[in-house]
Amino acid sequence: MWYLVIFGFLSCLVPTYQQFPRLCATQEALRSKECCPLWEGDGSACGARSGRGSCEDVEVSDQPDGPQYPFSGLDDREKWPLVFYNRTCQCAGNFMGFNCADCKFGYFGGNCDERRESLRRNIFHLTRTERNTLVSYLNLAKQTISRDYVVVTGTYREMENASNPMFADVSVYDIFVWMHYYVSRNALLGGPGNVWTDVDFAHWAPAFLPWHRVYLLHWEHEIRKLTGDSTFSIPYWDWRDAQECDVCTDDLMGDRSAQDPNLISPSSVFSSWKVLCSQAQDYNNRGVLCDASQEGPVRRNPGNHNRNLVERLPTSAEVEFTLSLPNYDSGAMDRTADMSFRNTLEGFGDPQTGLGNSPRLGMHAALHVFMNGSMSSVQGSANDPIFLLHHAFVDSIYEQWLRRHQPSPSQYPGSNAPIGHNGDYHMVPFLPLHRNREYFISSKDLGYEYSYLLDANQRLAESMRPFLEELRDVWSWLLLAAVCGGIVAIIIAAAVQTAKKRCRGLSWPQRKKEGNELSLPERQPLIGNNEKEEASHRNYQSAI
Repeated sequence: MWYLVIFGFLSCLVPTYQQFPRLCATQEALRSKECCPLWEGDGSACGARSGRGSCEDVEVSDQPDGPQYPFSGLDDREKWPLVFYNRTCQCAGNFMGFNCADCKFGYFGGNCDERRESLRRNIFHLTRTERNTLVSYLNLAKQTISRDYVVVTGTYREMENASNPMFADVSVYDIFVWMHYYVSRNALLGGPGNVWTDVDFAHWAPAFLPWHRVYLLHWEHEIRKLTGDSTFSIPYWDWRDAQECDVCTDDLMGDRSAQDPNLISPSSVFSSWKVLCSQAQDYNNRGVLCDASQEGPVRRNPGNHNRNLVERLPTSAEVEFTLSLPNYDSGAMDRTADMSFRNTLEGFGDPQTGLGNSPRLGMHAALHVFMNGSMSSVQGSANDPIFLLHHAFVDSIYEQWLRRHQPSPSQYPGSNAPIGHNGDYHMVPFLPLHRNREYFISSKDLGYEYSYLLDANQRLAESMRPFLEELRDVWSWLLLAAVCGGIVAIIIAAAVQTAKKRCRGLSWPQRKKEGNELSLPERQPLIGNNEKEEASHRNYQSAI
């Protein structure tokens, strides 16, 4: 398995690209409530000396939230990130990052002034080399401790006003597993079992699509930093009309284990992965946060799910109906929303009628349930790498809707959405800060495109690309085979011609002597034959 060679090689490169400090996880930063790390380029906070940014007060929206979460001051995610920090880096121009060391999405170069559009491809249109690279990058991210970030394992109250910081090291991949857990976890109201379940800062409401868009962009960005491969893009899995888990093969996301159908095949590297933050009910019972410890293997048993909840994977017709809905969100902007594009795509609106609070889940949610394992838990779903392929395709549907309907910024709600989902709310738990409304825009403005949204000629070229790449890989061997075949043919032809010439150059007695195949049985001369008749007979026989 040569991807292990790539893994070993890339492991040596890690220190080169991971050169930023950890995210303000110190007593000093927590007590001062200031997260303005130095930029190593000039040694100043937020790169201020170089004009990259400055340390500023965080401004949060005061617009009212919806009634779904009736509390205030109980959860660390309220008015993010004020519980932890009230001063952060605000970056200028095209600079971005918690210390303004990075570039905004879609920009590159030392001064972040180079514009580049990356392409997210159908995973089945990747070449064999690209598939192996994807798997090796995922595994590298899973095995490499993040040098940029740590994760919170306790509430701010449990940290005793910052005197007892509670953070843990996790891998680059698991940073994003934790983020998806943290944004969707239940609110801890104090004590075992005392939680509020009707709250989620990234699901069940308008921010579902913008939040996951930023999530994928940051994941892509971290992989590029980790590997040094600035061309890397997340592929997508087009699951429309699929009858099974097409990506569940050992050369992609892992086949089903023959020994245990709930596990991944041992022939796949993903069978060795351990999950974290996947036991939501246990955390609720104990009234604690996930402590980021390992909790067993990735589980998956696609297709053997609850058929009363999800009948099948989404169809092309259901995707088209969802895209036809003109309103981004409606009503209470939660799971009850009717004729809401967001709610229908998320899976709580019926993809055939558009009515909310559907007894059966569809679209995005249907895929999660269909996978029947780690993916089926909202808080732990990012443990399965299929999560990335799935959400890339969901994001592409969001992109189609934006291009088709071209909504004005006012379509995104500014107030009265469930907590965390108003337009100017900072996305939990991102640092650097992002507001929901900022990502109610086309992917082209963020520097990426989807291959199946290209024009017809470009789509054809994309679909042919893997076959042409495979042909190029074997072209030298085909050429060598053709040359060798030509040489052999020439040798055979020359040998045949030589043999023919040799045969024509021999007299009959010589031919008879040299080969039994030219000799004829002796006959007694006919009575009355003279010499002329004997000569004629010999000529006939020799003619034969």
